[in-house]
Amino acid sequence: MVVSGIEGFRLEETRAEAEPSSDIFAVKGTTGRDSGFETLLGLMGHHGLKFHRAAGDGKTHGPDGLIPADAVVILKVNSQWDERGGTNTDLVKAIIEAILAHPDGFAGEVVVADNGQAQFGAHGYGGNLDYEKNNAEDKGQSIQNVVDSFPGHRVSTYLWDRITTRKVEEYFHGDSEDGYVLDEGEDPTTGIQVSYPKFTTKHGTRISFRHGVWVPETSQYDSERLKVVNVPVLKAHFIFGVTACVKHYMGVVSDKLTGRGAHRSVGTGGMGTEMAGTRMPTLNILDAIWVNATPGKGPRSKYEEATRLNLVMAGVDPAALDRWATKNVLMQAARLQGHDDLSEFDPDNTEPGSHGDWLKRSAEVMRKAGHRITLDEERMNVFLADV
Repeated sequence: MVVSGIEGFRLEETRAEAEPSSDIFAVKGTTGRDSGFETLLGLMGHHGLKFHRAAGDGKTHGPDGLIPADAVVILKVNSQWDERGGTNTDLVKAIIEAILAHPDGFAGEVVVADNGQAQFGAHGYGGNLDYEKNNAEDKGQSIQNVVDSFPGHRVSTYLWDRITTRKVEEYFHGDSEDGYVLDEGEDPTTGIQVSYPKFTTKHGTRISFRHGVWVPETSQYDSERLKVVNVPVLKAHFIFGVTACVKHYMGVVSDKLTGRGAHRSVGTGGMGTEMAGTRMPTLNILDAIWVNATPGKGPRSKYEEATRLNLVMAGVDPAALDRWATKNVLMQAARLQGHDDLSEFDPDNTEPGSHGDWLKRSAEVMRKAGHRITLDEERMNVFLADV
């Protein structure tokens, strides 16, 4: 077993003291290229959250499972940064393998996607799914390489940067062009103008991120078939403190079409509005195999700036997972590396514009929209396993 690269790093299981509660699952000692994700799915299944939706009751499947055999799954990754700033590609490969191994035989589709906003990023022009320097055991293994390793399967990539400056209407308005759909006006609470991609995959499937899979034969959307698996990297952010599950939805919006208003709205809870107003993640898988635990340093993370923790976490509640991971993983790693001022990370710091403030605002928006969301650690169950 590969252990954390920081001496003294420890995690503890806890049980909720009040209901309703949110579950957090974490597997220690994984490189992403081993059986770590399989262990994570087993841990989830043991505690009632089955990954595959199928008849019967198995280790990872059940009738209430997350992913049905005909699902169209968007794996939302981080593509704006190379090296350790992007989602671990070994982990992405393991997730795809798990989806394709559906016990009923997978008849759906997987699309690995992100919007690097066609600006900034590792090379100054936004996202890239085929970097030379990647976050993996084999640093040459890009997201595109991973996808290409599944010939004969309906697995593809889509870089939403390509369409982030193109405003379109929905399919039901007769617009079949790929692009971004924008809501009218800004949300009065968080100030974001909600936007989302609408596109046709390499395999001809038409997707509206908000409404689901378009069925031309009936001129309707199949919302239930579309699943979003949110796979961010846990790391520092020099403006907003921390990037994790909630902040990761900045790669769903179009910052270009909203005059960079979407990015500004992160600080007022805009990503909570984006999640609640488009499509909540079916599952959040938080990559902490390598993290950037230096306050103010990210979101870019060069190889030499990253710390190896060999940890992958998951949960349905993005806010709970963000709070717990920041408090118990990122802050602990930073503290053990000698960083004293952790106010930029601290979710208990609720000064205006701070990470704690915007995470709280985001959680409130999602909660008011009817989702089970908590930032109260007394309402969190934490389950741990080792590879």
